[in-house]
Amino acid sequence: MTITPQSPSQLQQLAQHVLAMPMAKTLGLAFTRVAPGDIEVEIPILDAFSFRPGQLQATPVFAIADFAAIAAAGTLLPPGWLNATVDATLKLVAPAKGALLRARGRVVHAGKLLTICAADLYAVSHSGQETLCATLLGTARNIPGE
Repeated sequence: MTITPQSPSQLQQLAQHVLAMPMAKTLGLAFTRVAPGDIEVEIPILDAFSFRPGQLQATPVFAIADFAAIAAAGTLLPPGWLNATVDATLKLVAPAKGALLRARGRVVHAGKLLTICAADLYAVSHSGQETLCATLLGTARNIPGE
């Protein structure tokens, strides 16, 4: 398999596919950047996902990190291919509190069977200041189209 960036329409289809997932809808996930090997997504910090007002539990932090990293890996797949998470490790470094959580996903190494990807997560204050709150290293399984 030759790994090549997807066309703009394929990148848009990837974003639409991710946003159609029930968990993405539940979290209020939004793409703010989609480029080959590079994704940025955001979710609002809602009390429904917090263990104290304005501070997210680890579960939604992991979810947005996974969406960002694995979607970044998906941007380098040939047309018709899919991918899925097979492994991920999240390290929390600061509270996820503020107005929103921003995740920047990227590809570390793209292979035929597996793609190593990562995401850095930033808690964004109401004034727009970013604070690194977590980082994820993941592995995506690349699945050929039918």
